[in-house]
Amino acid sequence: MRITVVIPALNEAGNIGRLVAETYEHVPSPTLAEVIVIDDGSDDDTPGEIRQMLASGDYPGLRLIRHETRCGQSVALRTGICAAAHPVIATMDGDGQNDPRDIPKLLEHLALPGEDGPALVGGWRQTRKDTGSKRFASRAANKIRDWVLRDDCPDTGCGIKVYWREVFLRLPFFTSMHRYLPAMFQTYGHKVAFVAVNDRPRQAGVSKYSNFTRALVGLYDLFGVSWLRRRTRVPVIREVLPVEQQATIWPRPATPPVAAGTDHRGQTHRQVT
Repeated sequence: MRITVVIPALNEAGNIGRLVAETYEHVPSPTLAEVIVIDDGSDDDTPGEIRQMLASGDYPGLRLIRHETRCGQSVALRTGICAAAHPVIATMDGDGQNDPRDIPKLLEHLALPGEDGPALVGGWRQTRKDTGSKRFASRAANKIRDWVLRDDCPDTGCGIKVYWREVFLRLPFFTSMHRYLPAMFQTYGHKVAFVAVNDRPRQAGVSKYSNFTRALVGLYDLFGVSWLRRRTRVPVIREVLPVEQQATIWPRPATPPVAAGTDHRGQTHRQVT
């Protein structure tokens, strides 16, 4: 399985270069095809760190894509995923708090594209390294989100995930969707799983979110996603062929799609190691 690692970054000088180097060190080279860093309009030396790594020639498959103006994390992720050349995507936040050592562990639980099994495996930070207020806010947000969406996602804000590129690109896009990917994958009939991962303290820079800002945006998005899940129907599509040919289903679903009038939670199973 060859993968593309996508890392969105905004003003992460002091973090992004270290994170990219760790990715090349800890993800086996037969698996790691490329690393795409999306600079979301940074005004520090974030792009400079990646340019130096590109110039060294020591990081095959490393790419830098820059937004001229800031567009947000979800847009940066989509930019990188659209540019990716491989069918499996791994994502991490650019602040270095996600540990690249966890990527191979997540991949162990991911089904191959088109096969039955999880199309997305998300990280679950069981031991957080953030401040007490952020940990409290995160726990509260997860409880509220699970009550509204019933998606059984234990840690929607964890940036480290692996998933199928094709499924992501078929989802309706909206800003902040990166926080709702497990729910959206389920809505479209795909299984998801969650695996315990490491969480590390930030080494440089500051967080781009405050608890208050995240809460306001989160409530707005939460009810939008809830509406979208209720209004989504995924049909089973069967092409009618001449009698001498065998009927086929297109597109081949990874799991039985959610039928009209059924629960939109889909099927979730957890695998925690």
